[in-house]
Amino acid sequence: MPRALKRYYGAHDLNFITGSCYRRRPLLGASRRRNLFLKLLEEVRKRHRFVVLGYVVMPEHFHLLITEPQDTTPSVVMQVLKQRFAHQVLSRSRRAQRAGQGSLWPQAAGEIWQRRFYDFNIWTERKRIEKLRYMHRNPVKRGLVAQPEQWAWSSFRSYALGDVGRVRINDCGVKQNEDPPSGGLREQCPAPTLSHRTRKGRAPSAFLITKTSGCAHAQRVGHPPVIE
Repeated sequence: MPRALKRYYGAHDLNFITGSCYRRRPLLGASRRRNLFLKLLEEVRKRHRFVVLGYVVMPEHFHLLITEPQDTTPSVVMQVLKQRFAHQVLSRSRRAQRAGQGSLWPQAAGEIWQRRFYDFNIWTERKRIEKLRYMHRNPVKRGLVAQPEQWAWSSFRSYALGDVGRVRINDCGVKQNEDPPSGGLREQCPAPTLSHRTRKGRAPSAFLITKTSGCAHAQRVGHPPVIE
């Protein structure tokens, strides 16, 4: 990560965030660790009142698409999330080592995360959809699963199948006391959209976009969208 990295907050853009495990090791390779990460993400989301539009947790990194938190910055959110995760993982690892169970990756130095994180501001609809597709395709592209709905640690099933999931997607109620900014994606709760292409011989996929109390929601109609 470049030393001169600058982050731009306060414009009510969306933030596409990438965080990596220490030296790109698969420290999120176990399902229980991915579950823990999402549990903590949901807790931090509620505590700092931001909207999660999409996510994927991979064995050695994660991606998030979020709004700016109501009471702080994305940088603080990432610091809290990563510290809480590292604390719990390292505490469990130390207990396991004392019990003689060992560890797949010795973490005596306490290193779980690569320092800092990558943050990309999103202010257009095209980029928002692009980042959602990128996240949802990631497990398939890596060969972890054959179909995106088979990966339990992404937001795809929330969009395509209506699952609630471990992290609530597009929950604008968490920010309902905030004065909404005006214009474009800076409304903070853009309507979720995925590909509307169809498979051969299958009914078209579609999302009906509705507005309720200033928050956009998606209702699935027909089959799940194709992920190119």
